[in-house]
Amino acid sequence: MLATVLSAALKGIDAFTVRLEADLARQGMPAFTMVGLAEGAVRESRERVFAALKNSGFKLPPARITINLAPADMRKEGSGFDLPLAMALLVAGGSLPPEAVAGYYFAGELSLTGEIKPVPGILPLAVRARQEGAAGVLVPAANAAEAAVVRDLPVYGVDNLAQAVAFLTGQEELTPASVDVDTLWDEHQAFPFDFSEVKGQEHAKRAIEIAAAGGHNLLFIGPPGSGKTMLAQRIPTVLPPLRFEEALEVTKIYSVAGQLGRDMALVVNRAFRSPHHTISDAGLIGGGAFPRPGEVSLAHRGVLFLDELPEFKKHVLEVLRQPLEAGEVTISRAAGSLRYPADFMLVAAMNPCPCGYFSDPRHTCTCRPEAIQRYRSRLSGPLLDRIDLQVEVPAVPYEDLKRTRGGSGSRQIRERIMRTRERQAERYAAAGFLTNSQLSGALLEKHCPLTETEHAFLEQAVRALGLSARAYTRVLRIARTIADLESAERLGVDHLAEAINYRIMDRQREA
Repeated sequence: MLATVLSAALKGIDAFTVRLEADLARQGMPAFTMVGLAEGAVRESRERVFAALKNSGFKLPPARITINLAPADMRKEGSGFDLPLAMALLVAGGSLPPEAVAGYYFAGELSLTGEIKPVPGILPLAVRARQEGAAGVLVPAANAAEAAVVRDLPVYGVDNLAQAVAFLTGQEELTPASVDVDTLWDEHQAFPFDFSEVKGQEHAKRAIEIAAAGGHNLLFIGPPGSGKTMLAQRIPTVLPPLRFEEALEVTKIYSVAGQLGRDMALVVNRAFRSPHHTISDAGLIGGGAFPRPGEVSLAHRGVLFLDELPEFKKHVLEVLRQPLEAGEVTISRAAGSLRYPADFMLVAAMNPCPCGYFSDPRHTCTCRPEAIQRYRSRLSGPLLDRIDLQVEVPAVPYEDLKRTRGGSGSRQIRERIMRTRERQAERYAAAGFLTNSQLSGALLEKHCPLTETEHAFLEQAVRALGLSARAYTRVLRIARTIADLESAERLGVDHLAEAINYRIMDRQREA
């Protein structure tokens, strides 16, 4: 008998429908054949499924079994095909009527006892099932809340194989899983940090406000203990809340990566990812035989913080160029080429020299000039050009440390940033982007017009600092954000001067 059961496989952060066909032929010697570009754990599913069926009280007749995963030209991986394979075998063996599984999508890993374990990528599967007009999805109970984020799709969480069969045959009723998205937003949008805890560093706080308002990248340069990491950790607290569409996209990434916790149905806070400097390029960008998202994708719509930036391997830093420009990363392997979203705000920190105390009046720098030059040369010019704001963070004086509070809190800063972002969203609505950091070409000229006075000032700065064309563009973008924070329609010399002041590496290189 031939049976067909629906499931889905991943391609990037999206899923495509897989028709799992099972044929049980009573003629010939018993055998098991699986075709359709099944890889790794999919091929191993035979042993898990047969043991789970036996230990759940189901018997299959001796037969020549052929399994086809269609479309046959698309690779499939993972243990999520265990449950649909078990259902297909039960239908083909006569233990389940074909109409019982019609219209349902299935996914889940089976233990040898028949327990259904969670698998990554359930949210993309649920999205695909809704697009195809499915009657519902049967997924592991631990994944039910994740799938229930998708509206207008019945989601049934099952604990074991016997329960799934009982539900499909009408012997047991299951209540569709539900998630109150508004409650999720209220419960999880709390931060353990606040900018009111930061004392001093007003120049750095101003730079953060500009960077967050315009979606610009940011580099902190200062001695150890000056508060670079403390400042960076608080940046998510002033970023605008994720919109539902953004939260869904971020959650799909975490679902595919297998980093969505059981109690985390939807990622509602902007990410703050801080990988160690020993990370590989595959860990940062993504990779593997079957590519998985890296840190740049896990930081999508949030913050990627690279502490001790020069300590990262140079080739690892250089692979950041594409995502910083395109907002996505393309990973090519023998198994195929995939794209993952990677639209993040890069925040980095570094010491001014190997010992950390160059230009610090309270400590003596022990580094030789050539050692300082080698240290800074680990960061290439093209990479520095892509970091819009480069800010010095000096040691905090005692007068600032003894204050009881550190100035504006995250809530006040966030309100100013949100007003500025609203202005940008309205201005660029027809262009299809949201922030000044994406301005380029004709739109840059249109929204950053300069008079002869501003042109003369900027020309002098470009010549004095040796700014590249990319750095020139970024100065204009930063100036546009500074003007937006002040609700100014046109750019002025003061806006340009402040923007240039945030290019400290260019000034030091020229010096």
